[in-house]
Amino acid sequence: MTTENHRWQFWIDRGGTFTDIVAQRPNGELLVHKLLSENPARYPDAPIQGIREILGLAADEAIPVEAIECIKMGTTVATNALLERAGDKTLLIITKGFGDALRIGYQHRPQIFAREIVLPEMLYDRVVEVAERYTAQGEELIPLQVDDTLKQSLQTAYDDGIRSCAIAFLHGYRYPAHELQVAELAREIGFTQISLSHQVSPLIKLVSRGDTTVVDAYLSPILRRYVDSFSNNLTKSPLPELLSLPAPRTPHPALLFMQSNGGLTSAQNFQGKDSILSGPAGGIVGAVKTSAMAGFTKIIGFDMGGTSTDVSHYNGAYERTLETEVAGVRLRSPMMAIHTVAAGGGSILYFDAGRYRVGPDSAGADPGPACYRNGGSLTVTDANVMLGKLQPDCFPAVFGATGDVPLDAEIVRANFARIAAEIKESMGDNRSPIQVAEGFVSIAIDKMASAIKKISSQRGYDVGEYTLCCFGGAGGQHACLLAEALGMNQIFLHPYAGVLSAYGIGLADVRVLKEEAIELPLITDNILNIESVLNRLTQIGQSELINQDVALVKIEILRRVYLRYAGTDAPLLVEFSTDVEVMRSQFEAIYQQSYGFAMTERDIIIESAMVEAIGLMPSPNEPVLIAVRTTPLTPRKTVSIYTKGSWHEAGVFDRSDLCAGDRIIGPAIIIEPTGTNVIEPDWVAELTSKNHLILTCEPYEVGAIYELPLPHTANPLELLRSPLPYPSPPLE
Repeated sequence: MTTENHRWQFWIDRGGTFTDIVAQRPNGELLVHKLLSENPARYPDAPIQGIREILGLAADEAIPVEAIECIKMGTTVATNALLERAGDKTLLIITKGFGDALRIGYQHRPQIFAREIVLPEMLYDRVVEVAERYTAQGEELIPLQVDDTLKQSLQTAYDDGIRSCAIAFLHGYRYPAHELQVAELAREIGFTQISLSHQVSPLIKLVSRGDTTVVDAYLSPILRRYVDSFSNNLTKSPLPELLSLPAPRTPHPALLFMQSNGGLTSAQNFQGKDSILSGPAGGIVGAVKTSAMAGFTKIIGFDMGGTSTDVSHYNGAYERTLETEVAGVRLRSPMMAIHTVAAGGGSILYFDAGRYRVGPDSAGADPGPACYRNGGSLTVTDANVMLGKLQPDCFPAVFGATGDVPLDAEIVRANFARIAAEIKESMGDNRSPIQVAEGFVSIAIDKMASAIKKISSQRGYDVGEYTLCCFGGAGGQHACLLAEALGMNQIFLHPYAGVLSAYGIGLADVRVLKEEAIELPLITDNILNIESVLNRLTQIGQSELINQDVALVKIEILRRVYLRYAGTDAPLLVEFSTDVEVMRSQFEAIYQQSYGFAMTERDIIIESAMVEAIGLMPSPNEPVLIAVRTTPLTPRKTVSIYTKGSWHEAGVFDRSDLCAGDRIIGPAIIIEPTGTNVIEPDWVAELTSKNHLILTCEPYEVGAIYELPLPHTANPLELLRSPLPYPSPPLE
């Protein structure tokens, strides 16, 4: 679909290793671009550089912002700051007597037998306790005194260089008057980032509410500086909407960021607490929406990038978690339910203490894998080069000091030979270098399969009923082996699978999520109270959508409530209904699915209400393939790959050469601009009229007799488009 204003759009996923960009021309045509996220010798900011390269601009040319309608971006800036503990110095302001509440936390013991208990690192630098107190019923036990002692404490923190503060008072989620009074004082002193718990996380539980408020205060300034820097580089001056200036005559592009909940928001509304899964959330949206186009409604998302692998489950609705822990930090904010393992294409390979180990360390973008020619360590990517599944002459030549040299296979072979020699010397094992490389890939496959089992079979879902939606730059190299390890027999590969997180950001809608604590029994007498809260949250959500000044097709509202059994601490999300029994049935069915039992005799508590306001945005129309095959499909070349313990001859095909209906019998390699897809033996790849690649597992049946025998003199590669599911073996 062309845009109303007929201007460019850029959808960007700035990942840990690569920055992926999908650009939409004014005529609706899509372009794909990929570049390293970090390349200080060539450019300071990858998204800006990518926009320049797509528009064909020189380094000293100004970007014509009047030609750009919008930029939608997912970024790892806040995630990296959290991982590296590089956020802003933060002051925690909390009710007197609770200064160590976040340090004490919930006393969880993940390793119950550990003798040394390592407490999670706190993000705040210091604590100021304030004499104030409300009861749970709203009675003001201790009035807030804005006295000289409080002012001096805040002033001292400010003088020591702290500019960010998090305010979390007991019962402040319901009675925020004291938080607002202290916020006004902090603003007068000069604090530039003030996060209030009743705004950041308006739900019961001081610890999770306080943790989330601290995270928001710690990360939001980092995001704000990045947004301002990006805007400066884009326009040579900050975008007017960021500074509340009158709009200039020249239209500026709308700048939207992807949130962890799977929705876009304007730059000025982008908060630290909503940014942790900014990029991966775009991948889930892309997986769900493209799979729906292909007719798949039950999918396992498999996003294998350079640094890590993200897996997700979808069965008709986005799955979100309310409370999670990221990099040792507790956080309560609606996020896409993503399970991450450190097994990406850039995960470093080790032989340590007699065992193979993959990750968790990553080679990143710089120096990158050994084959990148920057002196990097051996990685999963290098293992696939060693096995022949990544062909250097089929890979973009963007490496080396000049950025125009192909992958280096020789250094890979030398390094694996070295590791094989180390293994022989220490273990007496005579494995060849190629077997060592396959062993490392097997370890990576096992780690990824275990992650998928945690979100599927261990929660009562049969993965055999699902399609593996594979994406990410390294996903296509491992999809078949992973599906086999899980017992899945169908894989979906979108033409933009290699950049699906960026494409998903382009497909995403603007979303506003609003929550409010309820804490009432699930009975008919309380339905009117809940409806009143939901109506108020709906008005707030709709207002925030409209104020973001983004062109929307329409607005949809989802109204839900969190329910839990009385005496438990495990709320589950259900659709709101005015019929109490309908909500009870929903809750008990989900509880049974999750835990294997239901406590039907126990009362149910409505913990909180949630409204999701969705601003639907225009989406691009995917073209239908109309080309008809007039000549036999033949591979561009034939290579040897090592897989499943032996060498195989595999045809190498370019996806752009395929027509709708083409079938390719594995082993084979299908290359495309954003990735390499390996079709393992016993797998068949078919291209649909929508340019979707569907892989199915169709192994030979041992002992079966097939009709239409394959001539002994025929070359199997010439029969890759056989009308049979696979070329027939010769009859005895």
